[in-house]
Amino acid sequence: MLLKNIINNIPISKSRGSLTEQIDSITADSRKVIPGTLFVAIKGLQTDGHEYIDQAIDSGAKAIACTKLPEKIKEGIAYIVTDNTATALGTIAGNFYGHPSQKLKLVGITGTNGKTTVATLLHEVFSELGFKCGLISTIGNRIDLIEQPSHYTTPDAISLNKLLKEMVDAKCTHAFMEVSSHALAQHRTEAIHFRGAVFTNISHDHLDYHKSFRDYLKAKQKLFSALNKHAFALTNLDDKNGMIAIQNTKAIKSTFSLKAMADFKTKVLENSFQGLHLLIDGKELLSKLTGTFNAYNILAVYGVGRLLDADKENLLKAISKCEPPEGRFDIYTAPNNITGIVDYAHTPDAVGNVLQSINKIRKGSQKIITVIGCGGNRDKTKRGPMAVIAAKYSDKVFFTSDNPRDENPESIIDDMVRGLEVLPGLKEKYIAISNRREAIKVACITAENGDIILVAGKGHEKYQEIMGEKLPFDDKALLMEFLNK
Repeated sequence: MLLKNIINNIPISKSRGSLTEQIDSITADSRKVIPGTLFVAIKGLQTDGHEYIDQAIDSGAKAIACTKLPEKIKEGIAYIVTDNTATALGTIAGNFYGHPSQKLKLVGITGTNGKTTVATLLHEVFSELGFKCGLISTIGNRIDLIEQPSHYTTPDAISLNKLLKEMVDAKCTHAFMEVSSHALAQHRTEAIHFRGAVFTNISHDHLDYHKSFRDYLKAKQKLFSALNKHAFALTNLDDKNGMIAIQNTKAIKSTFSLKAMADFKTKVLENSFQGLHLLIDGKELLSKLTGTFNAYNILAVYGVGRLLDADKENLLKAISKCEPPEGRFDIYTAPNNITGIVDYAHTPDAVGNVLQSINKIRKGSQKIITVIGCGGNRDKTKRGPMAVIAAKYSDKVFFTSDNPRDENPESIIDDMVRGLEVLPGLKEKYIAISNRREAIKVACITAENGDIILVAGKGHEKYQEIMGEKLPFDDKALLMEFLNK
């Protein structure tokens, strides 16, 4: 593609060299430059791409997009100067890949909890309804029924447009994607055309990155502010920030709720480990998913389905067939009648939702034993609250490692234990075992007939990240192994 077509619609303050160069690839990573590349220099949190312009040219870059011209201008290289290369990258990627988001009914899902479940269920439901669909999520990307690994919740602008183009080429008509607050703050979805967007909820998370809850919410709002008047914005009316999230949107506003009058409403008739019995729009629905938080997720899926003109009867039938996504309230019942649950819950709100759901379901003398840790090199302010919630709603809790990354696991556990000082009696409930495998093993040995073990924090992840290494680790496999012994 000609350079002038690739940079169409980005504000250019100045340029040097020919804009009719033939460009064969685009990248913002100097290590990925090949002959014929447009290199986009972006200033990030850790590095500044402007420092690698010479390296990119040495590797064969034909054109450079930057916010300031380098001191040495090289002959035969085109330079394009724009105010913000991070936002320009989305437009550049869209131009290069032929604006694939405009050729799909693309729905973005954002919120602290529920993104993966809602996106995955939507892919499942619309596939069941006979559509070819794409999925972009934490647990994996799918083009129709073909699965690809996922490295980020939301890919960078170039990878995202490339993936969407592959969906279009595969004749997909719909696509559903998780949109993280990091992605929105870093402009990864810039120039992406969304047919609609969903706000699930918002609570304490990522404050190491966003610095304040207000900044975190503002990042979420960006998804809805970018929608046009023909799109829909579906929000959780029961979340106190639900209407604030969509207040600046031009899109058609719709709401869902379990507690108030809303466009889409449901009532929980029964909640058990076998699933949910719901009343939606006057129709009964049996689902294999468990917990009130999943009632919200199902209702969001139903709302999107109706907003995308799916037939009500067929939509409810498709939802009833859905399996829980991997690592999301993933239940295993052992031969000795102990129930094991693996869940990705890694925020105070998510841990509370899962444990309160278990408490509502458990009967008689059933005890709840929780194994939980907090991630290293992440928001430290949520460690105490997570520990308090885990101890408050469990009969016994094992504090252990999650992904400690570059931190000392014992130091992370110390932060959790300090949090318990806010309420009397909580310290008597915890045992610290920093080795996660041992913690799961001891929890299984401790459990008696009929008890419930929750292993929280890692869910679908098949690794543990320690000192820069990703070591094989599977919560559910270990839980099943120890319970079967």
